[in-house]
Amino acid sequence: MRLVATRTMVRPSAAVAARRCFGAPALPAFDFQPPAYHGPSTEELVRIRGKSVTPSYKAFTMYKKPVHVTTGRQQYLYDIEGKRYLDAFGGICTVGVGHCHPHLNEALKKQLDKVWHTAALYLNDKVHEFSEKLLSTLPKHLTRVYFVNSGSEANDMAMNMARLASRCTEVVAIRNAYHGMGGLSGGLTSHHAWRHELPSMSASIKHVMCPDPYRGVFGGYRDGVVVNHAATCDPKDAASLYAHELRDHIQFSSAGRLGAFYHEGIQGVGGTVQFADGYIKEAYAIAREAGAVCVADEVQTGFGRLGTHFWGFQDLGVDPDIVVMAKSIGNGFPLAAVVCTEEIADQFAGKLHFNTYGGNPMASAVGIANLEVIEQEGLQANCHKVGNRILTGWRDLMKKHEIIGDVRGKGLMLGLELVKDRTTKEPAKEELMQVFESCKDMGLLLGKGGPGGNVFRVKPPMCWTEEDADFCVQVMDEAFSKL
Repeated sequence: MRLVATRTMVRPSAAVAARRCFGAPALPAFDFQPPAYHGPSTEELVRIRGKSVTPSYKAFTMYKKPVHVTTGRQQYLYDIEGKRYLDAFGGICTVGVGHCHPHLNEALKKQLDKVWHTAALYLNDKVHEFSEKLLSTLPKHLTRVYFVNSGSEANDMAMNMARLASRCTEVVAIRNAYHGMGGLSGGLTSHHAWRHELPSMSASIKHVMCPDPYRGVFGGYRDGVVVNHAATCDPKDAASLYAHELRDHIQFSSAGRLGAFYHEGIQGVGGTVQFADGYIKEAYAIAREAGAVCVADEVQTGFGRLGTHFWGFQDLGVDPDIVVMAKSIGNGFPLAAVVCTEEIADQFAGKLHFNTYGGNPMASAVGIANLEVIEQEGLQANCHKVGNRILTGWRDLMKKHEIIGDVRGKGLMLGLELVKDRTTKEPAKEELMQVFESCKDMGLLLGKGGPGGNVFRVKPPMCWTEEDADFCVQVMDEAFSKL
C-alpha cells in the first residue's frame, strides 16, 4: 500500500519551543535534536488506523489529538514537529534502559551483520550467553530458561508447564490481574474488557479475591502502613483473611487440588495495586499444600524496576517455581522468557518443544546488552531513588488536591488514583482524562489504568533523573490546579 500524504517537519525554533512552554514547568535540559520528519501526516495515519489496522487500537489512541511519535532518545519522545515529551509510561512499562540506548543499538547492529536467525538446529553463542547471564540474576533453584516472544506467549507456556508438573489443570489467579491475551493467558486476565466469551478463557481457571489494601474489604497493611481506615478488621489479620478465601476456593470450588497459582509482583494494568503485606507468602503455602506450582509473572515488575530488588517476587519474600518475564527484558525488542526448576523442565521434556523465533541471535544480543546496561548504570538503585522522589512529591500533592485518593507503588512502578470522594472512593475517570490531556500538552506522557480507568500509571524508562521526577510532579500539580 502506498502512503500518499506526506509531511516534512523541521525542528521548532527556540521561540516556538519557549512559547509552548509558557506558563508551564520547563522540561529538563537534554542535548539532542531529532531529525526532520518526512512521512505520512498524522491525519493519514489516523485514517489508516481506523480503516486497516487492528480495530481495537482505536481505544488506545488516548488523546483527543493523537501524539505522532517519530523519534525516541533515553527518557524522551519527539513528535513530528520536534516537540519533546517526557515519557512516563515507557511503551507500557517496556522501555527499561531508555529509548535507542547506544549500547543496545550497537549490540544489535553488530549482530545484524553476522546472522539473524538460526533456530535451535545449530549452536549460536548469543542465546547460550544470554541464558547464563539471565539465570545469574535468579535464585539458584531456577535453572532452565525457555525463550519466547511475548508475555502472553510466555504465560501460555508457563500454564502448560505447571499443569503437566502438578498433574492438575485447575489454575487460580487473582482478581484484577492481567497476564496477557493468549489462548490460555487470556483466561488468567481478570478484566472483562480484555476477555472474549471463549471456552479456553474460562476452562479450569478461577480468580480469588484481590488483597488490595486500599479498596479491598479487609484493608490491610501496605509497606507497613494502613491506607483503608474504613475496613472493619484488624489490619494485621487482613492478609490471612484474604488468603482464607483461597483456601475456601480449594475446598468448595475445586476437586481439592490446584495445578497452579499465578500472581504479579504488583498488578500493572489493574492500576499499580500492591498486595496486603504477607498475603503472597500465605497464598504460596496454601497453594503448595494443594499441590500447586507457583508462578510469578514478572512481565512488568522485573529487571530492577521496583528498586529494592531485581525481581518483584523477591520483594514479596517468596521463591516461585516458574518465573515469566517480558517487556523490559528486551527494552522493546520482541523477547520474553519462562524460567523454571529442573523438575518442571523434566516434566515438560516428555514431548518436543520448539519456538521458531524465541531467543534468536538478534534478540539474545539485545538481551545481553540490556542486562549489561542495567548493571553498569546502576538502574535498579536509580529506580529506588527517583521513585521515592516522585512518591514524596505525590504525597505532597495529595495534601493539596482532594481528588487524589491514593498514592502507591515502588521504584519506578507507581500509581496515583483519582476519586470524586475520598470516603466513597468513586472513580474520577473524567477528571483523570482532563489531567491526562493537560499533562500531554505540557510535555508529559502518562499511562492510565485500573478497572475504573481512574489511576495514573507511571512506569517510565529506568534512566529517569531526579529532575525528571520533579518535572513530572510539577506538571501534574499544574494540571490538577486547572480542574
